[in-house]
Amino acid sequence: MSNLVNSIRELFVQKEPLPVGVFHYQAPPEAENPYRLHLRLDANGEGILIVNAATVLHLNQTAAEYAYHLVQKTPIEQAARQIARRYRVPAKQAQQDFADLKERLLTMIDMPDLDPVSFLGFERDDPYGGEIAAPYRLDCALTYRLPKGVNPEVAPTKRVDRELTTTEWQTIIDKAWQVGIPHIVFTGGEPTLRDDLPELIAHAEANGQVTGLLSDGLRLADKDYLNALLQTGLDHLLMILRPEDEAAWAALEKILPEDLHTTVHLSITPENASAIPALLERLAEMGANAISLSESSSDLNETLQSASALAAELGLSLVWDVPVPYSERNPVTLEIEEDAPPQGAGRAWLYVEPDGDVLPTQGVNKILGNLLRDEWEQIYR
Repeated sequence: MSNLVNSIRELFVQKEPLPVGVFHYQAPPEAENPYRLHLRLDANGEGILIVNAATVLHLNQTAAEYAYHLVQKTPIEQAARQIARRYRVPAKQAQQDFADLKERLLTMIDMPDLDPVSFLGFERDDPYGGEIAAPYRLDCALTYRLPKGVNPEVAPTKRVDRELTTTEWQTIIDKAWQVGIPHIVFTGGEPTLRDDLPELIAHAEANGQVTGLLSDGLRLADKDYLNALLQTGLDHLLMILRPEDEAAWAALEKILPEDLHTTVHLSITPENASAIPALLERLAEMGANAISLSESSSDLNETLQSASALAAELGLSLVWDVPVPYSERNPVTLEIEEDAPPQGAGRAWLYVEPDGDVLPTQGVNKILGNLLRDEWEQIYR
């Protein structure tokens, strides 16, 4: 009788919500799969899990709770009982789901060229829906300097009075980590023109943040420089491909064999529209991980749709929500002029200019504050 009474009482006892915050787990050195996890839990019960500072996993409420118990090293039987009570599922099912989640994580850890952003849950939720405690990504434009041969007028240098120092950028990276931003993307201009780029990547990686680079990729053709970036722990690259430049293709041939998730960005223009199918096939044959596409004018929308379909047929993942460095053609700004800013701008990600000013996203010239001078609460309201 007492067991029955306790069971009935539990139905009416409000379950305590999971604590909001960032939690860390480091597998012991003797573990078969050494790994580290950073879990951010938001007030809505959802979360993000950073695996080996290499990928950000979006978690729905159920997956977030399993991840919390995994990070807290809760014994599997105890975790299963708590989850079973909260979600009113059989304890055996909860225990199996917990084991499945851990197995899927370990499988991902062993995967080369891991996708920097993934979804891991028993249902896929909209990652930009609901209230979130902090953005998922901070896009840091280290410089608006451009490579030789690119018209410098295309970058908004007149709006920026100086470039931040290495120490100042490190302060911003740390501030982002303290408020729970797990993903830093270095962009520009051309960020490889900053000699301290490897140092800044290493600083973010030491925090536990996932790091990405947006570049024309030409400097990465230098094997020593490429190795220097890889040794910092750089997780992914978005390369802005100028298909008419054979030096860019030569750089790609050196980059793609490395353990670095690489997305190639193509801007469809009237000059290259007819060649897009052949370019996509060439990229697939070379082993590109993913493709980012945009058109230079709305007249090319049909070509863009056809290219998207072909990319899917070729097994190339499509990436839509990353910025691109300012260059001769800035497709992000072109698209924003015609449509609303991308979903998630100002909430799921923010954009920092070379002087520390924060914009909702690249191309939306509304200054929310300055990450060096202003309090975080003022910037991210």
